[in-house]
Amino acid sequence: MDGSNLYAGGFRDAPVDAAHAFRAAMTAMARPGDIRRIAGAAPPAPLSVAAGTLLLTLCDPETRVHLGGAADNDAVRQWLSFHTGAPLCDAGEADFALGSWADLMPLSRYRIGTPEYPDRSATLIVECETLENVGAELSGPGIRDTARLSLPDAGALQGNAMLYPLGCDFFFTCGDRVAALPRSTTIRAEG
Repeated sequence: MDGSNLYAGGFRDAPVDAAHAFRAAMTAMARPGDIRRIAGAAPPAPLSVAAGTLLLTLCDPETRVHLGGAADNDAVRQWLSFHTGAPLCDAGEADFALGSWADLMPLSRYRIGTPEYPDRSATLIVECETLENVGAELSGPGIRDTARLSLPDAGALQGNAMLYPLGCDFFFTCGDRVAALPRSTTIRAEG
C-alpha cells in the first residue's frame, strides 16, 4: 500500500457504518454460533472485510492491538494506525489480537483477566478460510438449545471455556461474515 492509499478503506459514513458494525458485532457475541454479515471497511490485504470492520469499530487510541503472522505487515499497521490510532503491542499486552489461528497460538500468551477484573482479557479476531454452522456443538447463554460452528481447534477453545469467568473471547471472520464465541459458551467437539 503506497502512501496515497493509506487514507482509503475506512468507513464512508463513519457514524452510520460504525453503528451498524457495532450492532452486528455485539449481536454475534450475544448469540454465539450465529454467523452475521459485517461490512463497511476495505482493509489492506490480507485482512478480510469483516476483520477490518471489527478493528475500525472496536479499536481506538486506548485499545492495544497485536497483529499475528501475515496480518503484521506495513500496510495493515499504517492503515490501523491512521484509522483508529490503536497502538500495536505484544500478545501478552493485547486488548485485541488479529491473525489466523496458527499465527495467534498459543492461547496462553494472552491476558485472561483476573478474579477481580475478568473483563481485562484479550479478544482474539481469528481469520478463517471457512466459517460455517457445522462442527462443534455450542450451548450456553444466548443459544436456544444448541448451535454449531466450524472451530479451528475445539479442544483449545474448550480449555479456554473451562477458565470461565476468566478466559479470552473470540470473533471468527471470513470475507464479510463474523461469528463470536464468548468464554461463557460450552463447547462439545464433533465426533
